[in-house]
Amino acid sequence: MTPGWIGAGKVRARESGGVVEITIDGLTTQAKYYKPLVYEFMRKEWSSRPSWGDFTVEIVMEHVGEPPHIDLDNLAKALLDAIKGYLFHDDAQVARLLVERREGERERIALRCFARR
Repeated sequence: MTPGWIGAGKVRARESGGVVEITIDGLTTQAKYYKPLVYEFMRKEWSSRPSWGDFTVEIVMEHVGEPPHIDLDNLAKALLDAIKGYLFHDDAQVARLLVERREGERERIALRCFARR
């Protein structure tokens, strides 16, 4: 495991230079699967307090071969709901949201969250 990462299961996270990165291994076509998975990780593993102000959230779904049939807007909503109360107080604080699907080396979801400058 890369230094600085917490978590040993499907979900891992780290904070560096004001940027929080979360990775989720594996993909499913059910966006609702991710909310409890990430929420439980944040509840049990994350120690930082949420902040006020505007945030940027970038979500990248990487797939191998044909992309799974998953609505990216539903994926974004599930992940924002899961990190709300841990990284920021309310998802209305998200001033910029980028959600992307692309081919990658393995199936995973990568999320980056940071305060707008």
